[in-house]
Amino acid sequence: MGKSEGKYAWTVTVGTKGQIVLPKEARDVFDIHPGDTLIILGDREQGMAIPPKSQFSSFFGRVFGKQ
Repeated sequence: MGKSEGKYAWTVTVGTKGQIVLPKEARDVFDIHPGDTLIILGDREQGMAIPPKSQFSSFFGRVFGKQ
């Protein structure tokens, strides 16, 4: 399968305390640093998303509907 420009996929393992470690490449691509706050959005039918911090409001609106 060919690589799509700007598209990524990684796997993570959930630890016993429910924690995940974001892969270094993902942290680099999305400019995530220790101490940053992330938001996890969820929809029972569509799944979960961890949007880049610059896109919080856009993703929030798409998942929960614009108000």
